[in-house]
Amino acid sequence: MAITAERFAIGSLVQARGREWVVLPSDDPEVLRLRPLGGTDEDACGLYLPLEGDDVSSASLSLPDPQYAGNAVAASLLRDAVRLGLRSAAGPLRSIARIAVEPRPYQLVPLLMALRQNPVRLLIGDDVGVGKTIEAALIARELLDRGEVRELCVLCPPHLCEQWRKELSAKFHLPAVEVRPGTVTALERDLPTNRSVFHEYPFTVVSIDFIKSDRRRARFVQTCPQFVIVDEAHAAAQSSSGGAAQQQRHSLLRELAADPDRHLVLVTATPHSGDERAFASLIGLLVPELEKQVAQLAYGAGTEARGLLARHFVQRRRGDLDRYLKATTIFPARESLDQSPEVPYRLTPDYKRLLEATRDYTQELVKSGEGLSQFHQRVRWWAALALLRCVSSSPAAAAAALRTRAAQSEQLDVREADRLGQDAVFDLLTRDEAEQDDSTPGADTTEEEGPPTSQSQTIERRRLLALARQADALMGAGDPKLKVAESVVRDLVADGFQPIVFCRYVATAHYVGEELARRLKDVRVEVVTGELPAEERAERVRDLAAASRRVLVATDC
Repeated sequence: MAITAERFAIGSLVQARGREWVVLPSDDPEVLRLRPLGGTDEDACGLYLPLEGDDVSSASLSLPDPQYAGNAVAASLLRDAVRLGLRSAAGPLRSIARIAVEPRPYQLVPLLMALRQNPVRLLIGDDVGVGKTIEAALIARELLDRGEVRELCVLCPPHLCEQWRKELSAKFHLPAVEVRPGTVTALERDLPTNRSVFHEYPFTVVSIDFIKSDRRRARFVQTCPQFVIVDEAHAAAQSSSGGAAQQQRHSLLRELAADPDRHLVLVTATPHSGDERAFASLIGLLVPELEKQVAQLAYGAGTEARGLLARHFVQRRRGDLDRYLKATTIFPARESLDQSPEVPYRLTPDYKRLLEATRDYTQELVKSGEGLSQFHQRVRWWAALALLRCVSSSPAAAAAALRTRAAQSEQLDVREADRLGQDAVFDLLTRDEAEQDDSTPGADTTEEEGPPTSQSQTIERRRLLALARQADALMGAGDPKLKVAESVVRDLVADGFQPIVFCRYVATAHYVGEELARRLKDVRVEVVTGELPAEERAERVRDLAAASRRVLVATDC
């Protein structure tokens, strides 16, 4: 009677070719798939039973020798190792035994949705902090362990490349390399001319702004791995207000999504920002036939489009997950001071005069630009709004803005000016340019609007400098917001807390940090802003953690 693969149970030990093996699932009854004991799936091979079947026999490990008895801790570690090792063969999810993180129940939902699709086309729009990185990487790890894909590419903004690489390596045991301007030369140095980085390195984290250029995009589309994760996908949506860079990103994703066999997972905390066209363009990457219906709002309850959309789109807010599946989440309960989310403060007469003088100046600034080009009118409009925000932030931010020329060199047209202005004024974190920009915007718009010696320029700049000196005089004792902030921070430290003070602008952060350090003598105060490299920011936070009484002042960097 011929020996078949069904004779050996999946996960059992066998002896063949002079060593022990673990039996793996096989689709061919005449081929016995084996993995070396202590090896990985990359070392697996197949034995053709009609030729080698007589040399395969069941195997077992000898009983432990009492002479080499260990202790309870070592035995517990061995037990856990064996249990985890068996998960890959016996459990429904092969990836669980190969990751260094324990997913929470709600983080398995995108994975279960993805396993129902072939290819995977999914938009993960969960709230910040829910764990979108883990959810997306878990899908990739599962498909890799099942052998459905062999390569992975993560497309993300440049400042997230290092974070993704570390997450994939530390939590999912995927040794990814970063592909961006500072690394691509070294990666390509020893490669043959006919081989791409994506042929040589199976796991890559790619700067989407680097790869979207016309010079590199065509080659990337040809060699791109079959599993692609796109982080901050909203930055690649096609919208009426998007600039050239955003259109390039969307065009790249369109080309990648055109491959019907490619797995595509889009990740964003803001899948829908109120622009139906932008949301529809993201859905169109996953399910092209849905794009038109989504753009026309034809996906109401009970419609076929709604059901199809639900299979490709998952979005949960923190409040939705508080008691998900009777499991307590890690999200802390929000506690507000005096049961109010805001702490009010009253303007002093001097600060009120500064605000009113600034308001009058901004109104005149906008009105006086009516005879200028449309481009310069928009620059003045956004500079005026940004200045009002700075004055509301702190005297330091106000003084910095009043002494700084408004940036115009990178604004190519009216639409680009509006886009950058909206990002700076409204904190729209939908584009890479705004995500780490905590610098103080400039308010002086005169330099590129006329000769530097014109009388109108001279008068306007004198007025700006006068307002700046007025702001300087309010620093410290004349700042009512700082006085209230100091009181709140002092009370929190006294109660045993280690508060974090977030500021919108770098100038405000340095100003608040210096004032708190001067006033709170027995408290260590550290300032972290986007001026510092990521490594130095992390080092400062680690050093600060050594102090028992501490305050961190930071921007959203």
